Amino acid sequence: MTATRHANGVAAEDAAAAALIAEGWTVLARRVRTPAGEVDLVAERAGLLALVEVKRRASLAAAAQALGPRQRARLLAAAEVLLGAHPEWGQAGVRFDVIVVDRAGRLRRITDAFRAGD
Repeated sequence: MTATRHANGVAAEDAAAAALIAEGWTVLARRVRTPAGEVDLVAERAGLLALVEVKRRASLAAAAQALGPRQRARLLAAAEVLLGAHPEWGQAGVRFDVIVVDRAGRLRRITDAFRAGD
C-alpha cells in the first residue's frame, strides 16, 4: 500500500468516526486487529454495537461495491473474536455497517449492510 493510499484511508476513517460521533455514537475502538482480520471502527449507541468497515473510492457507488464476500467473511470472523474478548459490548445487538467515502470526502453509511449467511 502506498503512503498516499494509506493516508487517504486514514482520512476516510477519521471522517467516518466524526460522522458517527455527530450521530451520538461512541467510538470504542479504531483499526482493531484480531487474528481473523481488522475492523476499521467499533461504535456503540444505546447498547447497539456497530462494526464498521470504511471504504474510500473515487465515487460512492464504487466504494459501496468494494466490499466482497471474502471481506465480509473476514469481518464476521473478526467480530467473533472481538465479542469473545468484550462480552460487555453490544448488549442491545450487533450489526455490520459500511461507510463509503468518495474522493470529494462525501460519505454515506449503509446500516446493517450484511449479516452472517449473506
